[in-house]
Formats: sequence, structure tokens, C-alpha cells
Amino acid sequence: MLDKIKQRKQEGKVVRRIVTRVTVIVLACIAVIGIFGTLYIKSALKPVDPDSEKQIQVEIPMGSGISSISKILEEHGIIKNATVFKYYAKFKNQSNFQAGNYTMTPSMTLDEILESLKTGKVYREPVFKITIPEGMTLEQIGNIIEKRTDYTKEQFMERVNNEEFINGVMAAYPDLLTDEIFNENIRYPLEGYLFPATYSFYEKDVSLDDIILPMIEKTNSVINEYKPLIAEKKMTVHTLLTFASLLEEEATAKSDRETIASVFYNRLEAGMPLQTDPSVLYALGEHKDRVLYEDLKVKNPYNTYVNPGLPPGPIANAGIVSIEAALNPTDTEYLYFLADKEGNNHFAKTYEEHLKNKSKYINNSGNKEKKE
Repeated sequence: MLDKIKQRKQEGKVVRRIVTRVTVIVLACIAVIGIFGTLYIKSALKPVDPDSEKQIQVEIPMGSGISSISKILEEHGIIKNATVFKYYAKFKNQSNFQAGNYTMTPSMTLDEILESLKTGKVYREPVFKITIPEGMTLEQIGNIIEKRTDYTKEQFMERVNNEEFINGVMAAYPDLLTDEIFNENIRYPLEGYLFPATYSFYEKDVSLDDIILPMIEKTNSVINEYKPLIAEKKMTVHTLLTFASLLEEEATAKSDRETIASVFYNRLEAGMPLQTDPSVLYALGEHKDRVLYEDLKVKNPYNTYVNPGLPPGPIANAGIVSIEAALNPTDTEYLYFLADKEGNNHFAKTYEEHLKNKSKYINNSGNKEKKE
């Protein structure tokens, strides 16, 4: 009995030593985890890169909550940790964030980011902005950049047509830019891929790439929203942007782009030439108030009067309204349309009806107008 009692005491001591050691190890682990956790949280509360001047376009969709916003910011490299940012916002009692497109940098503090999201504006005032209206060609964008920066139009055009630059952009956006941009007869590979919008810049001295790339990134983000519908329509991005550019250039302030799109689709299905004047102007490489009959004869791949189907590529940079119209045309039997002086469109199913509209709404006044 004495031996058994001694043995049990000995086993108890061993168990107590083991429990003590395990407890010490567990407490040590908890302490280490706590220390590293505290350090990580402190790090996550700081800017990703305080010295960064990189500008990143961030889109916050409508209806986004703090959880989804946090994930978007982390994915774009604006914050270090989505969970930390989410609880920081809750700790600060910040809410009612605004949807929209933001230009942010990895150097922004969490408070600056929260302030931007609350006001719907970038916290820091931009040094300058560049606005690209819908329907601008690359050359017209070059003119705008020449007026707003120290870069010339020639420098801009040289950069957007630089083979090395284009290949780099294609590698960065493989779903947006495909080999179709090098199709035969393409005038400028990136025509139609610089999205029309207002871009803010926070440094005076920015490179041409810093100006051009956000425009391509914006196109990519817009197109991504329509990927399922593009696939459903069995279109390519290049075809969509080409079609949308025709709508953008044909449109007037009061135009019904979905109905114009239906005219183009009906003509394509019937094997008729599109006969759209903006394609002639793009082929001519100049702006004219009126397209004359002799202009329609110009031998150029972009001239949709002498070439069937769509032109080789976009003839301008289209906005969202034209992109959506190209994907969602109205269901009509129209084959013709014209716009009167007030910008109202008049559609017709037959050529005879079209001629009546032309006689009624267009004043020819003896000029050599094009023959429809």
C-alpha cells in the first residue's frame, strides 16, 4: 500500500509538472500571438506605402456595405487588411459611404479614405483634371492632353501607338485587349479603348503612362460589368466597342441610341451596308459639317458606304450609354433613319418612307448632299 501511495504521489507530481509546462507554453503562445497581433493591427492602421504617388482607380458599386468596400480597397492595394479597416470604421462610427469612382493612392491614411468615401470625393484636391468627352478620337484626345499638360499631341500619339507600350497593356488586360486590335487595316490599335471620363491627377509632373493607363483601366472596369451579356450576344469586346463607337458618333443630344442600334443590326442581318456618315469622316480624317456625295466614294476600310459590315475597329471612344445600346437594341424593323435640325430622329422601314422623311425634315437647299 505504501508503494502504491508513493507511486501515485510521484505520478501526481509528473502530471502537475506537465500541466504547469503546458500552461506556461500556452500562455507564452498567447502572449506572442497578442504581441504580434497588436503589431500587425498597428501596421494595418498605417498607410500601405506612405511615399507612394501611384494613382489607383477604385469603383465602389451602389449598395456596397462596409464589408464589401473593405474587400475592394484591399484588392486594389489601398489598405492592408479589410477586417482591420472594417472594424476601424465601426470604431469611428463611420457609415453612409458614397458609391462612385475614386482615385486613391496607397499613401492615404484610413481617416483620409473614410472621409473620401463619406463625401463621395477624393480627400485630397487634385492638381489638375483632364476631361475626355464621349465620342473623342485618339487624335482629339491628344489635342486635349496637349492643352492640359506639357505633352504635345505628337508625343501622346507616339506613345499610344508604341508597340512595346501596347504589348505591355495587352499583358495587363488580356481580356480587354486581344489580337483584334492588330486586325488588318486598323488605323490605331488603341482607338476606342480610352474611356471618356474626368480624370484627376495629384502631382504636377505625371508621365504620359500615368495619364493614359487610367483611361484604359476605366474601359476595362466598365467592360467587366457587361462580360456575361457580351458572351450571351456572342460578341467580342472589339466588336462591341466598334459598334458602340458608331452609335456614339451618330447620336445627337436627343437621339434614341437603342433604336439606331436596331437599324444597324437590321442592316447587317439584311446584308446592307451600314452607310453611317461618321465612318466616312473617320476615313477622310477630317471634320465636315456635311458629308457630300463625292465623299462617299473614298476608298478606305473605314468607309461603311463602300465596305460591308462594321469598320475594322472603333472610330471613337464610346461612353456607357452607347455601349449599353449596342448590347440592348430595341426590336424594330427599321432600316433607315435621319435626324432633323432639332436633333429629333425619324425612322423608316422602307426607302420610300425614308425619302418622305428626308423631304419633310431636311432642307436640301440645292447643296450636293449624300444620296441615301
